[in-house]
Amino acid sequence: MALLHNQISHKELREKMLQETEPRTTISFYKYFTINEPKQFRDELYTHLRELHVFGRIYIAHEGINAQISVPSSNFEKLSNYLYSIEAFHQLRLNIAVDDDGKSFFVLKIKVREKIVADGLPDGLIDLNTRGKYLSAEAFNTMTEDPETIVVDMRNHYEYEVGHFENAIEIPSDTFREQLPMAVEMLKDQKEKQIIMYCTGGIRCEKASAYMLHNGFENVYHVEGGIIHYAQKAKEQNLPIKFIGKNFVFDERRGERISEDVIAKCHQCGEPADTHTNCENPACHLLFIQCDACKEKSKGCCSVECTAMIELPEDVQKEMRKGIDRGQMIFNKSRQARLRPRLDEINGLTSPS
Repeated sequence: MALLHNQISHKELREKMLQETEPRTTISFYKYFTINEPKQFRDELYTHLRELHVFGRIYIAHEGINAQISVPSSNFEKLSNYLYSIEAFHQLRLNIAVDDDGKSFFVLKIKVREKIVADGLPDGLIDLNTRGKYLSAEAFNTMTEDPETIVVDMRNHYEYEVGHFENAIEIPSDTFREQLPMAVEMLKDQKEKQIIMYCTGGIRCEKASAYMLHNGFENVYHVEGGIIHYAQKAKEQNLPIKFIGKNFVFDERRGERISEDVIAKCHQCGEPADTHTNCENPACHLLFIQCDACKEKSKGCCSVECTAMIELPEDVQKEMRKGIDRGQMIFNKSRQARLRPRLDEINGLTSPS
């Protein structure tokens, strides 16, 4: 019987990945299509990808697939051929990472979920066949020359904070399901204008643009393949790149450098910085932006409390961690959820005025 789940500790797998010498290519892709038997599809996919030494995170649901993976570069063609052999994946767009050290994933996880993008919408409310028009990198650049064009970022706050398209509007909410009605409300008086939506790889905007059309907006577009595909094509075609800063990604890299601009600030001292880190305290693991100086001073922690905790004996830490569930707060997503009081306490560091 084929092995359908990983059986090695994450710590050991991460160490093995870091020791690899063969280069890897990081890829993302998605496809909305009907999967009648998600569990069966998941097991077949896992078997084939494991044979190709693929790492990554893949979600499968009745509505389709959402994947972020890495593959040994020598197996890239084999992987592509396998994916294209699946009938639903004909002409599948493979987004290749822009700024890639190959250390994006260390284990293969394929999970069956209710939806590949949690939208909070009743099934059948929107028709994904009636969605916004795709824009190529060149078309996006041209359309955004018009000052009346509205560009809407459909990512979370912590993604927008480190990088976004010029003049893009942020929808300041914690989750995609909250963003959808919020976008409609914010733009309700702009229904006749050209509206361009974008996200990391395109998957959220397929739904977002369809939802906007469902709510009476007339001229809705979205960037084909999201930021990743845009940046690749703009570089290939020697086009001006209108994305500023870093593109946040959901893997070990935490971000892809698109432009040299650093538009965010360290959450502890306020100096320019755009490197996301998870607090070193296992009971916290808050995702926040930290500069090198603050990282050294606070030992990679987000607060005096967390710095003190990691210095305790491990058995004491484990006892103190019992029952703690920070849930989604680890992402420090919205402006309202920013834990400034804790971040400002760090060993005498002061917050920006």
